Amino acid sequence: MSDTEATPDDVRHVAELARVDLDEDEVDEFADQFADILDYFHALDEVPTVERDADLVNVMRPDEVREGLSQAEALSNADETEDGYFRGPNVS
Repeated sequence: MSDTEATPDDVRHVAELARVDLDEDEVDEFADQFADILDYFHALDEVPTVERDADLVNVMRPDEVREGLSQAEALSNADETEDGYFRGPNVS
């Protein structure tokens, strides 16, 4: 078992929030597992940080203004239109 405290009451509280029914054997088992998981998080706190600039590169092309379709051209292949707009199926 780890040094980090995760009590059976903590496990019961989390199980209640998750609406999970646990037996007492499972509560004890999960308390040990929770403590181990918390130890892993504490180990992450010990990892040194590195100060450096991120190597970000813009891989997108620049925006270009181009002529678009007219409303009539856009609607020309539509199965159904109504008042100058695409008409889709009714959603109930």
